[in-house]
Amino acid sequence: MNDATAARVDALESLLVEKGIVDPSVVDAVIEHYENNVGPLNGAKVIARAWTDPEYRELLLTDGTRAVAESGFGGPEGHMIVAVANTPTVHNVVVCTLCSCYPWPVLGLPPSWYKSAAYRSRMVAQPRTLLAEMGLDLAPEILIRVWDSSAEARYLVVPERPVGTENMSEQQLAELVTRDSMIGVGRPLTPTADR
Repeated sequence: MNDATAARVDALESLLVEKGIVDPSVVDAVIEHYENNVGPLNGAKVIARAWTDPEYRELLLTDGTRAVAESGFGGPEGHMIVAVANTPTVHNVVVCTLCSCYPWPVLGLPPSWYKSAAYRSRMVAQPRTLLAEMGLDLAPEILIRVWDSSAEARYLVVPERPVGTENMSEQQLAELVTRDSMIGVGRPLTPTADR
């Protein structure tokens, strides 16, 4: 959020609190909930578990909703989760061409670019070009599969596990998983000596 937007949000919250319309403790609780209980950190835990537990990975790929629930995540926007796995020859990416259907329990609130008309139309028509513009260059021989998220199916990309992570714990692996890698517009972070 830029400084001008942050100032407007603060001013609006102050006004709503002053008029007794909003309780600041409720606002703080909602923010805390989305920062700590809902969001990409949940999806990262799911992906890290799938990278280390072959049975869980199979469950995630055959019944994503059940696998995510088994990891303790679910609720609104968390029904009908379908997981798709990247491989060395196939790269998956998610878009919602109608609006912004998105698996909130594992990815949090959708980023503004995900909801933009440009992303929604271009990802379908020009996925390789748009991914490159977003910083993800894929070799020409890699097949790109674009999944259209909807009320009937909310997609979660299982990115490839980074090379050199064989001795890392689930918690360490979860720190490598990014929201963008679970949408398919990015890759997980690479392990470094300080992780």
